[in-house]
Amino acid sequence: MRCICYSIKANDNLAVIRTLARLGSGADIISGGELRRALQAGIAAEQLVFAGPGKTREEMELALASGVGQFNVESPAELEALASAARAQGTQAPVALRVNPDVDAETHDKIATGRRGDKFGIDDGDIAALYARAAALEGIEPVGLAVHIGSQLSRLAPFEAAYERVIDLVEDLRAAGYPVERINLGGGLGVRYRDETPPPVEAYGALVERVRQRIGVTAIIEPGRWLVAPAGVLLTRVIAVKQAGERRCVIVDAAMNDLMRPALYDAWHAIEPVAEPAPGVSTVETDVAGPVCESADVLGRERPLPPLAAGDLLAVRDVGAYGSVMASTYNSRPLAAEVMVRGDALASIRPRQDYETLLARDLVPSWLA
Repeated sequence: MRCICYSIKANDNLAVIRTLARLGSGADIISGGELRRALQAGIAAEQLVFAGPGKTREEMELALASGVGQFNVESPAELEALASAARAQGTQAPVALRVNPDVDAETHDKIATGRRGDKFGIDDGDIAALYARAAALEGIEPVGLAVHIGSQLSRLAPFEAAYERVIDLVEDLRAAGYPVERINLGGGLGVRYRDETPPPVEAYGALVERVRQRIGVTAIIEPGRWLVAPAGVLLTRVIAVKQAGERRCVIVDAAMNDLMRPALYDAWHAIEPVAEPAPGVSTVETDVAGPVCESADVLGRERPLPPLAAGDLLAVRDVGAYGSVMASTYNSRPLAAEVMVRGDALASIRPRQDYETLLARDLVPSWLA
């Protein structure tokens, strides 16, 4: 099992996954679709960690048949269902129990995943009994523990608190006679969108290494945002400039269906003109909004921007994570094109969706003919 398993949910483009696969990464997956993407991009099944609290029987069967390297199990019911699926195939499912350590990740409420009452993981007080059950179940091979407390963390302290709880549990399990071979420490290291001050990756790496050496296990991490967020830029064209009360508002052709994070999380992304303004040009606080029929469709508020006109290009920065993967066709807007850049080379890695493809998804019943 690889020590780094890229979290595909951050950006699932095959070209992105393939880039990381060529660098030696495994992958963290959360659905049958992500499993297929990882395999198609060239990651071996044994280098995949199948996470998530809601794996269907069909997904379990596909993952078992493919030879996935680890299942992160999040409930007693899931453990029993996975054992049943494994027995039906005459195989063993390698399992890590995901611990809910009741640690506040100190991040946005909607992306915190390790507090008591969150839907993720197994309460830490229930781990010992469930690990014993896993060891006794035909079709299950318990290999360790997993933990993931949230995304976009800006301090090491929450990681340290969660990892200490996992260390305690590993020691308890070993004392009870269970060999624990690996721990999956999740992901969550933040990036700087505006004024955040996430710890250096070297400090996080040193923490992981201390944990690994302290209890003598293979340690797996699942970075996503940290790897890909800064690599993405959303280019959008100005449609119109208007005055909205006392504020200048620029309407652009990108919208919340292309980049959901500002509407969903009040997320902040830097917005810059592509053409460098002339020296000395003054800026005006400007709202940058899309054409979708929602008041939430604002990519940025009160941004200091130079005079703009229809046709000008703006760049929305740091959208490589949770950008295109969360896009939709709301208002019947086709999905945006995606381009990969390598030095001076450009390559289309996802063409712009056309209207024919958009409409082809719908079927009209015969009684409406």
